[in-house]
Amino acid sequence: MKYIGIDISKRSFTVAFSSENGSPVREYENSPKGIHKFISALSSDAVCVMEATGNYGTMLVYLLQESGFKMIVENPLKVKNFARAMMSVTKTDAIDARLLALYGERMQPSLYHVPGRELLLLKQKRTVLRQLKKQLTMSKNLWESIDVLPFVDPLVKKTMKSTIKYLEKEIKRIEESLASYTEEIFSQQFKLLTSVKGIGATLAVALIVATGAFTSFDNSKQLTKYLGLSPTYEQSGTSVLHRGHINRNGDSELRSQLYVAAWSAVQYNPTCKALYTRLRQKGKPGKLAMIAVANKLVRIAFSVVKNNVPYDINYSLTSLERNNA
Repeated sequence: MKYIGIDISKRSFTVAFSSENGSPVREYENSPKGIHKFISALSSDAVCVMEATGNYGTMLVYLLQESGFKMIVENPLKVKNFARAMMSVTKTDAIDARLLALYGERMQPSLYHVPGRELLLLKQKRTVLRQLKKQLTMSKNLWESIDVLPFVDPLVKKTMKSTIKYLEKEIKRIEESLASYTEEIFSQQFKLLTSVKGIGATLAVALIVATGAFTSFDNSKQLTKYLGLSPTYEQSGTSVLHRGHINRNGDSELRSQLYVAAWSAVQYNPTCKALYTRLRQKGKPGKLAMIAVANKLVRIAFSVVKNNVPYDINYSLTSLERNNA
């Protein structure tokens, strides 16, 4: 295989057809025309290596897949750590492209599989929803800071109230669309997830998006690590010993949703309640115990979907979790 490094930006992308220092690089327009021109220059054994750059690289990834080429879309943090290991101190588009080609050659990470159209549409809806909620929070905070003033301009008051009302309306519409679309397209996964006490419709949708409908991970440990819920452990000699805190990688909003869901699970899910009680009786802090419950929820969710078995409140999923660990 021949690894091709691609550094993506909004209007263009830089390509290194070799990882060798001083090797020529080419720049292409980040448009369908430019992408097709790049694809026509690829050999059949090419493997394109790029960082996950959000929407700017989506068209390139999609057209590469349509043309039958293999690709690697890697976490930028991994590439950054690789650059440090290689003692790279200069950063340009050309150097970054060569570094990505070298990363593919040395590390040989797993190939990337493009999500289907349904997942991409679902992801778009969730991304817009998250941004609308941020705008709503900002608008409410702004209005609260204005409302306490001795005098409030009538136009400002009318504008702020109508903006907040509009955002609330659109958020509700997107949330309803998300739930109905997920129930229609991913009905089985949605039904299995919402059968778990503690997992509601919103969290079920978020888990389906994050996991590619539970096709992106081989076991629950991979998923909890990806979500940033896995405990860390550092030990070196007798002077360094750190353990217990989570790694905090992945989607921080989804992790927050899981933490909130854990409170509900402790009340209504016997398995999660037993875990929380046991940890508290051992003297563990409440927050740590709740994070452990969130981790448990993810493992249960992974198990019921992978085994295609709805959650039974009177049945322990320990054996199912072990099969998917």
